Amino acid sequence: MTTEPCDGCGKSVRIGGGIGDFWSFSNESTQGITLELEDGGEFFLCYDCIDQLPDDRVVTSDDVRSL
Repeated sequence: MTTEPCDGCGKSVRIGGGIGDFWSFSNESTQGITLELEDGGEFFLCYDCIDQLPDDRVVTSDDVRSL
């Protein structure tokens, strides 16, 4: 299993796939994604942090930093 810290909350987030899952036969899904924002920011966020982002306008890097 591979993990990466969430850029919003710092929690260790599982990343599915890769050689680690090959040997363990784990079928758990990834718990976050990388977002590429229009302002050029790129952040790996867990789904809980993504749910906290505004959904009524374009998300900016400042929105992610405020998490």
